[in-house]
Amino acid sequence: MKPAFTVLTTLLLLFKLSTVCAQKKFEITDYAKFVSMSDPQISPDGKRVVVVVSRPDYVNNRFNAELVLVEVASGKKSVLTQDRFAVSSPRWSPDGEQLAFLSKAGQSKDALNQIFVLSMQGGEARQITKAPKGVLHFTWSPNSTDMAYAALNEPKNKAEIEKGFTGFEIGNNHMFTGSQPLPAHIWLVNTNTSDSKRLTDGDWTLPLVIPPSPPSSPISWSPDGKDLLFVKVESTYSGDGRKRTIQRLRLSDGTYTALTSRTEFEGFPVFSPDGSKISYWYKKEFERINELWISNAGGGEGKVISEALNRDLFLSAWMPDGKNILVGGHNDNKTSMWLMGLDGKVLPLDIGNIAPSWFFWMDATVSKTGAIAFTGSAPDKPVELYYMPSARQKPVQLTEYNTEISRMTLGKTETIRWENDGWSHCGIVTYPVNYEKGKKYPLVLVIHGGPNSASVEQFSRLPQILANEGYIVFEPNYRGSDNLGTAYKMAIVKDAGAGPGRDVMAGLEKLKTTVKIDTANIGISGWSYGGFMTVWLAGHYGGWKAAVAGAAVTDWVDMYNLSDGNVGRTGMIGGSPWVGDNMKKILDQSPITEAKNIKAPVLILANTGDPRVPVTNSYKLYHTLIDNGTHAKFWGWPVPAHNATDPVTQMEQQKMWVNWLNTYLK
Repeated sequence: MKPAFTVLTTLLLLFKLSTVCAQKKFEITDYAKFVSMSDPQISPDGKRVVVVVSRPDYVNNRFNAELVLVEVASGKKSVLTQDRFAVSSPRWSPDGEQLAFLSKAGQSKDALNQIFVLSMQGGEARQITKAPKGVLHFTWSPNSTDMAYAALNEPKNKAEIEKGFTGFEIGNNHMFTGSQPLPAHIWLVNTNTSDSKRLTDGDWTLPLVIPPSPPSSPISWSPDGKDLLFVKVESTYSGDGRKRTIQRLRLSDGTYTALTSRTEFEGFPVFSPDGSKISYWYKKEFERINELWISNAGGGEGKVISEALNRDLFLSAWMPDGKNILVGGHNDNKTSMWLMGLDGKVLPLDIGNIAPSWFFWMDATVSKTGAIAFTGSAPDKPVELYYMPSARQKPVQLTEYNTEISRMTLGKTETIRWENDGWSHCGIVTYPVNYEKGKKYPLVLVIHGGPNSASVEQFSRLPQILANEGYIVFEPNYRGSDNLGTAYKMAIVKDAGAGPGRDVMAGLEKLKTTVKIDTANIGISGWSYGGFMTVWLAGHYGGWKAAVAGAAVTDWVDMYNLSDGNVGRTGMIGGSPWVGDNMKKILDQSPITEAKNIKAPVLILANTGDPRVPVTNSYKLYHTLIDNGTHAKFWGWPVPAHNATDPVTQMEQQKMWVNWLNTYLK
């Protein structure tokens, strides 16, 4: 038996160590400890889940991903892929005997994604495709042998291009398009022989994705394996993406016909388990919410079933009974999932304070048994993998990859509500670590982008970093956000800044009545549309001590002419700036018009190859500020994307963001 003093000393030491660990400050350098999880795929029998697990590699400046198999009953984890830093899109064969995934075929930086198949009995993964332009996405046939996959065509004038004739026709594309946009088409491959054959061709294309956007509409097999559903887009130019329709392809003769008579905005068609019905997304206008429709497999528009729910849906997965569909989307101050019957009645899933992962798509899948797997986070817990035996049972956490982060000091998160212009709004407030009621704190606004997005109660890295720096953080939702239905989202049309600006300012005034804010030290910040709101508010309202405008939309004329959305934005801003008297109305909605009034020092951040918000927007802001005597710093990265995809740039951008606020607010 140990002496009492030895036991006591040991307990005191353990208590001290646990206290130190609990008090570890959450800092930007801790981003290196984050483990990301995405695309969970539950096995047909509901007993196993494969998920993409990704870790930052700051030495090689990349994210290293692997496929991890999690046994539901025991929680045992097994890594399925070795020496592959890039893997994605795991998909079980319908019989559960094989797992297919996308991975680079080779280690060179120019290697392309191809399909690999791994037997769940063991052995090495086999490469199935050798598509010259790589594979975009794929889906198994019901026979567990064939696959349909999407791949880009090679240029028609490939020989001429190789001789230096690189000119191409400009259309409704973004300013960084460097060659004729290529169409994507459907191929069929046999996984036993690796023989491939083309199923579709033409100048039209399957949907082409420029992130951040929902993933491309998947190809869906009929349960009998005779037909495919796909989405046809009339043009490869990104600005023409609204012209998309659902088609049904007959494998017997290669012909395809439209599901409906519509010409725009259809997507994500999926056969019901018995093949008698088709679910799909449709919205009448670009700015509206995604609605869920059900059609008979024989064709026709069918009926909308999500009107009563009135939420922007970014998930629709048939339940095995064929009578219900798992749907999900932002919902007030949360990200929610519901079981929706074909009559439109919904049952909310009881997932507690977990917010399913969302990035214009919700990471959740359903097994043939009705079990559900999804990734998600809570306000005080980063992303983990969760499992629900059925839609009527509570989720069980299967992984603990980010436990170290959740044990660090984190700020308390809660929802604040206010009224403005007849709308009910909500926002998220994160309090400083060790917050003392009645004590005065500086405030930072972190405004979400989109605007087709929302701030909800979930784990958010930047607000938590700022909370550890001693700030109250306010993430306001505003009209145009996608968390309160059609009318709320549509209220931003032809009123891009003024109305949303009033919403944010009303929320700020409400916050001032609930917590003690150092009103001499308020900062404002955001990326993309959050950058738009930052510049708009800084130019139209005073009282800001500092601002950070990341990838900020400042000029709708540039967005119409130069961005990937280009002419697709006409509905939101009120038409082409080059027609009639539209120019004045569009400039009135552009933050650059009043940016000369900004007095607070501004940090401008931008990726120089950004197709979504071309860097011209940031250049205009920079010169406006400098020419009018406002202190500004403009920092750019040679990244050909709206959001940086490498860990070094991601960390550097957020570090500069925080340091700028610290410089002027502390």
